[in-house]
Amino acid sequence: MSDIKLFQIKGNRADAIEGRSVAVERSLQTLIEKHLEAFLGVRLLASEYVTGKTHRGRIDTLGIDENLSPVIIEYKRSLNENVINQGLYYLDWLLDHKAEFASLARNVVSSNLPEDDIDWRGARLLCIAGDFTKFDEHAVNQIDRNIELIRYRSYGNELLLFELVNATTVSAETVTVRARGGRTTDSTVTDKLAKASADVKDRFESLKAFCQALGDDVQVKTLKQYIAFKRIKNFASVEIHPQDKTIIVFVKGDFDHTHLEEGFTRDVRRIGHFGTGNLEITIHSDEDLERSKPLIVKSYEGN
Repeated sequence: MSDIKLFQIKGNRADAIEGRSVAVERSLQTLIEKHLEAFLGVRLLASEYVTGKTHRGRIDTLGIDENLSPVIIEYKRSLNENVINQGLYYLDWLLDHKAEFASLARNVVSSNLPEDDIDWRGARLLCIAGDFTKFDEHAVNQIDRNIELIRYRSYGNELLLFELVNATTVSAETVTVRARGGRTTDSTVTDKLAKASADVKDRFESLKAFCQALGDDVQVKTLKQYIAFKRIKNFASVEIHPQDKTIIVFVKGDFDHTHLEEGFTRDVRRIGHFGTGNLEITIHSDEDLERSKPLIVKSYEGN
């Protein structure tokens, strides 16, 4: 059971608000799908998607996330339901039907989205339930796939909590990638990090350690052109630029009142870039890294 407690403060009183984990009914699935991007950073492609005659299944929720990774969401409606195996079955279907998924994604992301731009190695299975058994958590740790167990709690009619219970992440290894603007490159973020100077490598390791220390729920996901630090959603996207000896970090949040400093921070809401985020931070030195930390913390807390 979840150990999260929510209290309402009334004067000198602190009243516990009871959290409920009723069975995941269609109404809750509809609510989650309606606010899917806000809740989970995923854009909805289809609800109750029928996989066809070969697999003969129905995916509860099918989407694509902010890293252009396919996402399958399955809702565990009873404690003993084996929703993980069911989701793995659909992940196998997905990798056998890339063209079909890409066609759905073009309707939401971009009409000219190339199939190769989709991060197939990053395909994720999200299992949402009121609770999970110890066997569920153990099973996820034994499977070399991107699987996340998310527990929810409903507090009254206005509060809904999502808690990342467990997650496994598989690194995406790529050879040739294409940027979202159509630009092609053979150099991945892993290649760039390998070519970077010792100072940049050390600085990145310090940045990585800082991000991971923010919470037990932090995941590190190596993608094609950036390294994503995420909870349920990305909170920092990191690029390595060995020639300039810089590290670029994109963070997300309300930074409208943040003082922008030329050469250090920049508003990129209207500027195309790899990764996700509306504020760009350029790190040239250890001092820049220290100055970036409050901005990264703010993004972490908001995502």
